[in-house]
Amino acid sequence: MKKSMLSFAALAFAAVTSGTLVAQDNTQGYYKDLFVDGGINLTSDDKLPAAQKLELHTESFLCSPHKSQDTTAYNAADTLFQRTLIGGYVFDENGILLYPDGAPRFRCIFMNGGSAGAHGRSLGAEARNAIRDFVRAGGSYVGSCAGMFIGSKGVKGDSLVKYTANYLGIWPGYTISTGVKKNRMDLVIEKKAGILRYADFGGDHRVDSVYHNGGGFAVTGIDWPEGTEILARYDVAGRTDLTPARDIQMQPAIWGWKENEHTGRVILCGSHPEFVKDGERRDLEQSLFLYAMEGNGTPRLKGELLSGQTRQMYCTTADRTPAFTRIGDRQYHHFALQVPKDASRVTITLNPKEGWGDFDLYLMANNERFAYQDNAQYKSAEPGAEQKLTIEKPRQGTLYVSVFCNTTVDTVETAWGTQYAGRLDVLNGVPYNITAVVE
Repeated sequence: MKKSMLSFAALAFAAVTSGTLVAQDNTQGYYKDLFVDGGINLTSDDKLPAAQKLELHTESFLCSPHKSQDTTAYNAADTLFQRTLIGGYVFDENGILLYPDGAPRFRCIFMNGGSAGAHGRSLGAEARNAIRDFVRAGGSYVGSCAGMFIGSKGVKGDSLVKYTANYLGIWPGYTISTGVKKNRMDLVIEKKAGILRYADFGGDHRVDSVYHNGGGFAVTGIDWPEGTEILARYDVAGRTDLTPARDIQMQPAIWGWKENEHTGRVILCGSHPEFVKDGERRDLEQSLFLYAMEGNGTPRLKGELLSGQTRQMYCTTADRTPAFTRIGDRQYHHFALQVPKDASRVTITLNPKEGWGDFDLYLMANNERFAYQDNAQYKSAEPGAEQKLTIEKPRQGTLYVSVFCNTTVDTVETAWGTQYAGRLDVLNGVPYNITAVVE
């Protein structure tokens, strides 16, 4: 992903141990940008022109009946593969979407169209919970058609509202079908929609002829979640070629929701702009991805380093102690160290747990905000897991200290999407010790 593409994303704010607020960058600290779910009963296609145009680093899961909607071709192996990939298994306890401490490993999930109910059932409880945890921890979500329905908490018919346990409920509102299949919809972008920061759609704020096949819209009159932002509406005035099951004129076609500063942004879209290669429809999908990732959750501190005390980051996913859990591939762990006025030197050392020295862990620090490789004032990035920083005459106040795991897996692209090889041992995290001494 080109840094300049997303450099305009808003800075988030992170509470530090002193109780103050310091601007922090929420665009870094992820393994990759986008994970595409093209699993059971979804369109098995990960060729998203908008993601390619943005040069998003993308991985995917596609079912064995590649680009086929023949559900009789699915078998037990497909279900097992999907559930363990997302829900976790012995070699990756936290699943592909999450780091060992529960932080999001990707910036965003895109869920394809297809059959929402069937896909939700096929995921199983653990995989559904992993996606919920992903959003709750700060990862964002974009869903089209089936991906829209499954993102809600249920559906409304002509008279009844039905909570659907196999849906994700990451937007806690209800959806309803348009009844329109294999046709095209015109969309009107709301005047103050956040996606207008990324495209002006020809100046008229309209996107015409977006493919639509059984998608829906947001139900505004029942349990409308506070903070929901309507991004676009259907405009079918004067259309004689549509036979919708109900009145859809100016109903919400695309909407977004972000629960709080630490959660990701969920964007649900009733139509299908995702496979268009150019023009305003591709611009629309690009803007959805960008706005979703702008809404990634605020990064969190692991805690405060105390002078002379070694902090052991040994816990695993199963321990459910994220403040002391191992680090994942290409993940950052952030700490704060309070430096008094009269300090002459700060020494920070990073050492692996015994037997875990064949990983590359980097150590860095910054006075202003969380330290990353591109902004760190102090950095030790020698090969291996042993690093040391010595800061003479340190500045009084909060020093932000970060650990980065540069070891990651190899990837192999197959008909089933992305598969991993090489350093699979990094998926369950690398344990380490970190010690700061203030003199």
